[in-house]
Amino acid sequence: MLLSACFAGCKKTNDTAAQIKAQLAIDDKIINNYLTAHNITAQVIDSAGISTSIYYTIDTLGTGADLFTNATVVTVGYTGKIMANDSVFVQTDNFHPSFVLGSVIRGWQLGIPEDKKNGTITLYLPSHYAYGPYAQAILGGRKNVVLIFTIKLYNITN
Repeated sequence: MLLSACFAGCKKTNDTAAQIKAQLAIDDKIINNYLTAHNITAQVIDSAGISTSIYYTIDTLGTGADLFTNATVVTVGYTGKIMANDSVFVQTDNFHPSFVLGSVIRGWQLGIPEDKKNGTITLYLPSHYAYGPYAQAILGGRKNVVLIFTIKLYNITN
């Protein structure tokens, strides 16, 4: 019984918050190195005064003063790339899908409201704000992948 207690005391903890924080630091460095190497000046998104490490550039500033909520429907065109090799993994081309903002990945929820209707934004997403530690077939089965999305915001409906 004493031996069981010793092994139980040595059990590896599963501190999710610490894992997220550690991966976010790794991703932030990857994104900053990418931005520097490509001479890109980007802004960082704050959420309640805390840096998210989500960076963005406004490629084309849209117009209007639309309010964004989790129930807002956005119609977009987009290209998604894997930052590590700049390879495109998804592209809408001439198809413009609509999404409820609250149902998309967290990076889009925080990033899309930085632009306006008919604008184009590029988001540099740490893995935590995309698909996180979950392997995705569309990403070659990899997890913790840092992504770049260029999004054209065609319409906003509340």
